[in-house]
Amino acid sequence: MKTLTALRYLQDLWDEKTAATLDEPELLRYRSNLLGADLRITNFGGGNTSSKVLQPDPLTGQTADVLWVKGSGGDLGSIKRAGFATLYLDKLLAIEKQYKGVAQEDAVVELYPLCTFGVNPTVASIDTPLHGFLPFRHVDHLHPDWGIAMAAAANGKEKMEEFNREYEHKLVWVPWQRPGFELGLMMRRTVSDNPGCDGIVLGGHGLFTWGETQRECYLNTLTMIDHLGQFVQEHIERKGAAIFGGAALQSRPDRKELAIDLLPFVRGRVSQQRRFIGSWSDCDDVMRFVNSNDGAALAHLGTSCPDHFIRTKIRPMFVPAAANDDVPALQKKIEAALETYRAEYGGYYKKHQEPTSPAMRDPNPTVVLIPGIGMFSFGKSKSESRVIGEFYTNAIHVMEGATGLAGKLTVKDVPQAGAAAPCEAFEVYSNYVALPAVEAFRIEYWLLEEAKLRRQPPEKELSRRIALIVGGASGIGRAAALIAAERGAHLMIADRDLAGAEDVAQEAGIAAGKETVAATTVDIRDRASIAAALRETVARFGGLDILINTAAIFPSSPQGTVSDAMWSTTLDLNVTANYLLAEEASRIFNAQEIDGSIVLTSSANAVVPKRGSEAYDVSKAALSHLVRELAVSLAPHVRVNGISPATVVKGSTMFPRDRVMTSLAKYNIPFEPSMTDDQLRDLLAGFYAQRTLTHQPIEPDDCARAILFLAGPHTRCTTGHLIPVDGGLPEAFLR
Repeated sequence: MKTLTALRYLQDLWDEKTAATLDEPELLRYRSNLLGADLRITNFGGGNTSSKVLQPDPLTGQTADVLWVKGSGGDLGSIKRAGFATLYLDKLLAIEKQYKGVAQEDAVVELYPLCTFGVNPTVASIDTPLHGFLPFRHVDHLHPDWGIAMAAAANGKEKMEEFNREYEHKLVWVPWQRPGFELGLMMRRTVSDNPGCDGIVLGGHGLFTWGETQRECYLNTLTMIDHLGQFVQEHIERKGAAIFGGAALQSRPDRKELAIDLLPFVRGRVSQQRRFIGSWSDCDDVMRFVNSNDGAALAHLGTSCPDHFIRTKIRPMFVPAAANDDVPALQKKIEAALETYRAEYGGYYKKHQEPTSPAMRDPNPTVVLIPGIGMFSFGKSKSESRVIGEFYTNAIHVMEGATGLAGKLTVKDVPQAGAAAPCEAFEVYSNYVALPAVEAFRIEYWLLEEAKLRRQPPEKELSRRIALIVGGASGIGRAAALIAAERGAHLMIADRDLAGAEDVAQEAGIAAGKETVAATTVDIRDRASIAAALRETVARFGGLDILINTAAIFPSSPQGTVSDAMWSTTLDLNVTANYLLAEEASRIFNAQEIDGSIVLTSSANAVVPKRGSEAYDVSKAALSHLVRELAVSLAPHVRVNGISPATVVKGSTMFPRDRVMTSLAKYNIPFEPSMTDDQLRDLLAGFYAQRTLTHQPIEPDDCARAILFLAGPHTRCTTGHLIPVDGGLPEAFLR
């Protein structure tokens, strides 16, 4: 491969010292990680790499030629050695003898496990024969935006030949063919018919490059993609402001606020079958596309690369917004666009379904484009919603490149056409060629794709749910956050102690992943602060499903009396603040129109009067009734429940050292002033435990599990209820 032109966009990250310490499989892993680290080279989870490695057969001891190839569903940027499938190359190639033609090519996939080298559970992907039949030791199959732009251009083959002349390459073209055994054979024939070729452009799909060593393969791939980038970008720059037909309107200065206003509404509408986590982007590339004259037409045409539409669906939903639309006007347009989108998706399924097709999947979009505001993307997790947005941004780059490559003459016969799909099956707009709907359907509803989906691990109890935990920096709130993270929830940890909330978020992120957890500050006495924390939650995750409040105050003073100001503060924090939280959260719940849950923290003291704790007891009694009132007023979409714990000493900010020592003295419990805070708290907790039927100290985890039981899907018919978590206090029995 020629490297006469220096790399302009990409960087050679290969470290010879590191490479010298690695065996061939580890070099494949190293090469893959380097390629996957740059989204301009390939997108998340996209593409695959391979090496043909000579290894001793574990049974015969003889040397075997083993194909190491990225396993099904892996990601190049993070793949480990164990992520590669290993197959005897001669056995894989021998499958050709059993091959009965493209109509039965899916059947050969069942033979891949019979080719497995060693005890390797990693499933070989459908792209395996694409690597096996190429006569090169090391092969990269990637989806760089610049490469797909050429592959998805109506004049793509002509531009490929121009590129070859200008950059002294020898790329060859293969028409569209769904990935699989047939495509592997087509590629082998193409390479055989074009000696000395240095890469393959797969029409509408992607790019193949190769080398005889790991280093050579990496450098060839890097060089080819960078040269394609230079070629495509030069064409785009010539178009200038005319790209995508020029701008139809400008980005709105208030787009972030509008996006946060709209996110719960949009999330609720696309989550009618199953909940989604949302993301929003207003990056320059997105805004240039959604604001353009051609954006709506190109978006409706659909994506080209299979790696894109598997995640973004066949097309996004484009909302025809005007420059001065307010939120109600935008909501009406979103509703209308959704009705059209669902109807079109249903028609697409009905037209192309076959007797063996899986049932129709969710007809709602995963990408929503709104001029002036940006792109909303939705997935089962925050990382997936972000990645889906990245994939559609890749699709935008492809459309930008393909339209930029347009010549003066209109192309009549697109080069993507071939045995799999005739020319008339492809739709073209401004030189961009989308994949035919029937071919898109064959991939989206491919039984092999369905099998891949079924191999995914089951979702957790709180997956797809967004929880705001107020008071999450310590005690019960912290415990609730950590357990909710283990159960798959997306979390916003809110507290007056922002540093403490951030610490808990970091701790929860270890179990749930850092993208699923965030922290914010909140003062629950201040409606504006509550609204800001809720908007922060929406901005981060797209909406709200669960509101939990564990924050409260127990008034105390050295004199043992409660001042008027402290009485007022106690009622403000323990009662009014809960009302404000619920009322502000209800705005999001109402916008979403999907089931939500609120869990508040009362106390056994709500029904057990005590001397000296009147302010606290009265506030908790009021809170218990507030739970019932809110359950009535927020029905039917929002369930409101609470817990009534007895005294929780461990981890509670309501039990600073001086209060613990005062209580120990009050109950004549001996202690040493030199004891640690935890030792003192254990003494007091043990004393309280002896007053219960179970003799068990009430810990934060006990309360957190009760909270999450009420907040989760197992109590869908429970509202207006308070669960005692008091170890068994007869004086607090239901009355």
